[in-house]
Amino acid sequence: MIESEGTREAVRAAKRIVVKVGSSSLTTAAGGLDGERVAALVDVIARRHRAGAEVVLVSSGAIAAGLAPLGLKRRPRDLATQQAAASVGQGLLIHQYTESFKRYGLRVGQVLLTVDDVTRRAHYRNAYRTLRKLLDLGVVPIVNENDTVATEEIRFGDNDRLAALVALLVHADLLVLLSDVDALYDGDPRNPGVRRIAEVRGPADLEGVRLGKAGKAGVGTGGMVTKVEAARIATISGVPVVLTSAALAAEALAGAGVGTFFHASGERPRQRLLWLAHATTPRGRLYLDAGAVQAVVERRLSLLPAGVTRVDGIFTAGDPVDLVDENGHPVARGLVNYDAVELPGLLGRSTRELARELGPEYEREVVHRDDLVLLG
Repeated sequence: MIESEGTREAVRAAKRIVVKVGSSSLTTAAGGLDGERVAALVDVIARRHRAGAEVVLVSSGAIAAGLAPLGLKRRPRDLATQQAAASVGQGLLIHQYTESFKRYGLRVGQVLLTVDDVTRRAHYRNAYRTLRKLLDLGVVPIVNENDTVATEEIRFGDNDRLAALVALLVHADLLVLLSDVDALYDGDPRNPGVRRIAEVRGPADLEGVRLGKAGKAGVGTGGMVTKVEAARIATISGVPVVLTSAALAAEALAGAGVGTFFHASGERPRQRLLWLAHATTPRGRLYLDAGAVQAVVERRLSLLPAGVTRVDGIFTAGDPVDLVDENGHPVARGLVNYDAVELPGLLGRSTRELARELGPEYEREVVHRDDLVLLG
């Protein structure tokens, strides 16, 4: 596919950019940090920063950086050892960035996030304020998942998705995904005859594309599937995406026709609801009757106890839960206002009745419409 003229103008004009780099682009084959690779990436980011852009760097590599110091030959599979490696490696990673950016007189700030930090309302606001203040102060925020404390239940799963969500959080103009593969191809790029996909305007451009693992070094968690999903999250929210290799970062940020360009295909919705839809794992399910489904989906109203017929799962107030129809099909996700043990005694009853019998604190929604996002 030949790119249309002006396709990369959005890249050249971007004033706030999120750049994500994968572990395999920063480390040696043995698993330690490669200082030359880190320095080369910093050179590119610093040049764009000097040209007037604000840049947020989402960097993998903490676990990979901790492998060699701990004598580990490959990425561990168990969570505890991953967390130990991250604890050792995160300090090494941020030190390497600090020293590299210092050459340009730039300061860096470390921001470690878990899913809870960006789905609960107060935490989300705090994450935004922190990143906004760092950018206002001319600091380059370096974001990573907080692997040392994240559990299986509160993990982003991969930094591609984290980068897309950070791009929405900071109202970015552009997301750049860097790995060890120079573009999206219609098959395995190691095989002859495959075709580079220069630009993607919508799902139709991906029909017949076989998405496999992108990484080669065995130290990361992502693949081409996660990168395309990250691009989908960003583009449907109004943020264009460039996918290419770290070796082509300079050309990509200069607006050259390298890699794959994903066109923005939607308008920017409320950012926090996108975090709720894409960054959370539901802790339970609330079954709705037909009237409640219609109220939530078509009329965009809050969910009241009267419309809930059944509760599944173990959750506490503030946790994400899926709202499902009578057939168990998820129609929405929201932050619940009650613990799982409280809800069974409230089902099918009006808030007025509950307030009269149990007290005014029970005259509230099960899920408020401001904490609810519809699922396609």
